[in-house]
Amino acid sequence: MNQGTEAVGFDPDFLREPLAVPSAPGMATAQLDYVHFSLQLNTERRLAWWVAWNIDGRRLFSADGIHRVDFRADDRLSDELQTLNDLYLDNHLDRGHIARRADLLWGTLPEALAGNRDSFFYTNITPQMRDFNQSRRDGVWGLLENAVLELDKIESRRVTLFGGPVLAASDPVYRGRQIPKDHWKVVAYAVGGQVQFRCFVLSQDLNPDRIETMDYLDEFKTHQVTLTDLEMRTGLQFESLRSHDDGLLARALEGGRVVADARDVEW
Repeated sequence: MNQGTEAVGFDPDFLREPLAVPSAPGMATAQLDYVHFSLQLNTERRLAWWVAWNIDGRRLFSADGIHRVDFRADDRLSDELQTLNDLYLDNHLDRGHIARRADLLWGTLPEALAGNRDSFFYTNITPQMRDFNQSRRDGVWGLLENAVLELDKIESRRVTLFGGPVLAASDPVYRGRQIPKDHWKVVAYAVGGQVQFRCFVLSQDLNPDRIETMDYLDEFKTHQVTLTDLEMRTGLQFESLRSHDDGLLARALEGGRVVADARDVEW
């Protein structure tokens, strides 16, 4: 699909040591590669199990200089396996990027343009209540990547991320689809020759009866959690992160810690 670009798909060797994508439970899935990111789709829920992407902060283009494009289905899959525009009509659900478009605008200009286009495939989108992933509106969730890239200590300004919705059996049903209440993200980077990572879960208080009106609950909380807690919540396994988990944050984060400002995270 994006002819003429050099970097297609998530690069597991982007940091000092390889970081493999998480493994998902044995449900119907489809793995897809795009420019600078890859994902595994849960074809029963019609949403991503996980998305994995890389950011080269030294070669980022400004999102202001690259035009947004239309959301669209991935024609490698049938429409019945994807969550498309019918879910988002006449309500207050956002088409929320999992891998942020701003994160993918790096490399050569053709690569950045291709990453921009690929970010708008519905396979990289989840239904989210408005403001949840908008860094321009000062949401903590959308500022986590920015906070890491601004650190002086990270090597080569490179960051690897994993993220997605928590596909829980208890998720509320709206228009015949289960809407994820929670989302998760792992931010990995290298410091002093060692890979480090931080795990986060965002909870959005969703009431399906209020999505089509202005009377909905828009209180979001970002929690920093342990890797063990993240695996329990998501049902995913992050084997390659295990060797980099020193356990130092485990006691402090037991049960999760609310993050009010991305700069308050102990990176």
